[in-house]
Amino acid sequence: MEKDLQGKVALVTGAASGIGEAIALLYGQHGASVMLSDVNEERGQHVTDQVVAEGGIARFFKADVGDPRQCQQLIEETVSAFGGLDMACNNAGIGGELNLTGDYSLEGWQKIININLNSVFYCLKYELEAMLNQNRPGSIINMASILGQVGTAMSPGYVAAKHGVVGLTQTAAIEYAPKGIRINAVGPAYIDTPLLGVLPQDVKAMLVGLHPIGRLGRAEEVAELVIWLSSEKASFVTGSYYPIDGGYLAR
Repeated sequence: MEKDLQGKVALVTGAASGIGEAIALLYGQHGASVMLSDVNEERGQHVTDQVVAEGGIARFFKADVGDPRQCQQLIEETVSAFGGLDMACNNAGIGGELNLTGDYSLEGWQKIININLNSVFYCLKYELEAMLNQNRPGSIINMASILGQVGTAMSPGYVAAKHGVVGLTQTAAIEYAPKGIRINAVGPAYIDTPLLGVLPQDVKAMLVGLHPIGRLGRAEEVAELVIWLSSEKASFVTGSYYPIDGGYLAR
């Protein structure tokens, strides 16, 4: 595999499983030094060890990205460990409460907005600060969703948060493009991760039917897009929203 990110420093939140795990592993395979973060320390350290076992350079830092102070500490620790920050993927998120908008709990709303939207702002704020202190380009990828473009019943909090991530991405991209920092959003459809593994087979079959391509996505496919957006191959790409959705949004 081409080591096109050799000498670069990458950060991945929500790196203990699923899409975040695949992104962290692929960053390592492409030669980047990787800081992995998650609230699940045991699983996060396991993925970190995998990156190292494959010949990569990686460390793990436990952080709850819903806490701005912990986000700041995470970015500071990354810069301290590896000497800078070139790429960041703000991937951490949850599915949250399923309920009608009028019945949605205040606690459920506050939790999902904090973890799925506020955390992206917190990380972005400190990532930008770190990148502006360097005299080199930077790339930030925010994990949105297909539901950052359309609605779906029973998930008002998730949909609102992911729409917010897309808007935040576009705004920050406009602001920081002149400073050499590219900021983009990725919108996966339903991806075959452990999160979906607990669903009954009939529910999974229903989800498959929403994708014209006839299957769920793979975490590795999302990771490939993130790596491209991180690299100089995407040097003219900023402020964009990239669905990776097997045709979901084209229906």
